[in-house]
Amino acid sequence: MPDTPVAHTPVAPAARKRFNAGSVATHAVLSLGALVMVFPFLWQLLTALKTLAETSRVPPTFLPDTWNWSSFDEVFTALPFREMLTNSLINTVGRTLGQLVFCSLAAYAFARMQFRGRNALFALFLSVLMVPSSLLVLPQYDIIQSLGLLNSTPALFLPGMFSAFGTFMLRQFFLTLPKELEEAARIDGAGPFRIFWSIMLPLIRPALAALAVITAMWSWNDLLWPLIVNTDPQQMPISAGLTSLKGQYETNYPVMMAGSLIASLPMLLVYVFLQRHFVQSVALSGSKS
Repeated sequence: MPDTPVAHTPVAPAARKRFNAGSVATHAVLSLGALVMVFPFLWQLLTALKTLAETSRVPPTFLPDTWNWSSFDEVFTALPFREMLTNSLINTVGRTLGQLVFCSLAAYAFARMQFRGRNALFALFLSVLMVPSSLLVLPQYDIIQSLGLLNSTPALFLPGMFSAFGTFMLRQFFLTLPKELEEAARIDGAGPFRIFWSIMLPLIRPALAALAVITAMWSWNDLLWPLIVNTDPQQMPISAGLTSLKGQYETNYPVMMAGSLIASLPMLLVYVFLQRHFVQSVALSGSKS
């Protein structure tokens, strides 16, 4: 029997025109938004390539008269830049790994384990989110001082290795997983930690990636705490070190912008590589309470 030809409904010219107009408008809005997002980084790069006199010119110029690349060399002589980048890396990795470990353990306990007063304890735990972080600076400083860790690298990341926000976000993901997985694992003889490590934790990888991105960006850009616990430039992260480039009467903006641009590149790369997991986790984190 011969195949029956499929009739195609022709698209009306008016409908095609509306579709094209909507597509063009959508791409125009997205392009404008991308330009707005990229412009600060572009201005930062162009300022780093200008001379000091050009940065203070009124009205300001967009492109430099001469492309000056010396600011990227001066930033390594004006500051112990390599040591500060290393401190920032240690601080970021320490806080991120700490939160991934401790927050995931606490979140699994609140989501899956049954114990007396669990809900009340979790409500008390969440109340920490209502306390401004600046109120915790003095007690945290006293603890670091009593441990003899002032002007040291561990002082940067130890207080930030746990967060109520990270625990809450991971708990929401654990609640979305079916209980049948745990029941099947218990029948096979798996214990609580084996279930957590081998079954439940791999299923919340998008949430772990999102928490890693959020914690890494917050740790890399943290300014207040490093200035409180460290006064030695050799022990400061790059976020605190760049503030020393601001002078009382004059600021070398090309050098500052060059240092800021170099310091922002690692976090941009982290976000680019983990962007898919980050968007997925944010979309699903509030799906079940």
